[in-house]
Amino acid sequence: MIAPLRSRPLARAWFAVTALAVLAALVIQVPVAATGSGGFFSEPWHRALNVLAFFTIQSNLLVGASGLLVALDPDRDTVLRRWLALTSTTAITVTGVVYHLVLSGLVELSPWGRVADTLTHTVVPVLAVAGWLLLGPRDRTSWRLVAASLAFPLLWAAFTLVRGPLVGGFWPYPFVDVDALGWGRALLNVAVVGVGFVAVAAVLHLVDRALRRSAGPAHPAQAAASSRAG
Repeated sequence: MIAPLRSRPLARAWFAVTALAVLAALVIQVPVAATGSGGFFSEPWHRALNVLAFFTIQSNLLVGASGLLVALDPDRDTVLRRWLALTSTTAITVTGVVYHLVLSGLVELSPWGRVADTLTHTVVPVLAVAGWLLLGPRDRTSWRLVAASLAFPLLWAAFTLVRGPLVGGFWPYPFVDVDALGWGRALLNVAVVGVGFVAVAAVLHLVDRALRRSAGPAHPAQAAASSRAG
C-alpha cells in the first residue's frame, strides 16, 4: 500500500499532478527547442529530438512514468516499479541539486524556455521528492535496488558518449565534452557522477528505512512481501 488509507487519494492526486508537470514541461520545451535559433543542430526536427538526449529530460520522463503508475494503481507492487520509484527519485534529486549549484544561469532562455526550465529543474524535482518523502511508497527500497539504480546513469552516459561523435560532436553537458576534455577525463567524470548517483540512492534507501521504522511495524503480509522483493 502506498500510504495509509486516508492518504491514498492525496497520493494518487499528487503523483498525477507530478506526471502532468512533466508532460507540460515537454509540451513547452520541444517546440521551444524546435523553433529556436542557434544551437548545435540546424534542422528543427533534430533540435526537437535532441531535447530527449539530456539527463534532465530523461530524469523527468522517469518521474512522469513512475508518477503515472502510482496515480493509476497505487497498490500494485513489482520489482520494476520499485526500481523506477527509487531510480527516478534519485535521478531527479541529482538533476535539481546539480542544476541549482552548477548549471543555473549558464544559458540565456526565452520566456517560454524559462518556464520549461523551471518545471524540469525545480517544480518536478520538488514535487517528486516531496511526494516520495511524504507519501511513499514506503518499504520498497533495498541495497540491491540501490545498486541496480546505477543502470540508468550508465546507460545515459554510454548513449551520450557513443552518440556524440556520430552527430558531429554534440555533448549535452561540459563534464562529458570529449572534444574539450579528452576521453580519459570525460570517463572519469562519468565515474564520479555514477558514484554520486549511487550515494544519493543509498541515502534515499536509508531515509526510507528510517521513515518505515518511525511509522511502526509493517503488516506481516507486507513485511513478508518486502523481504522477498528486497
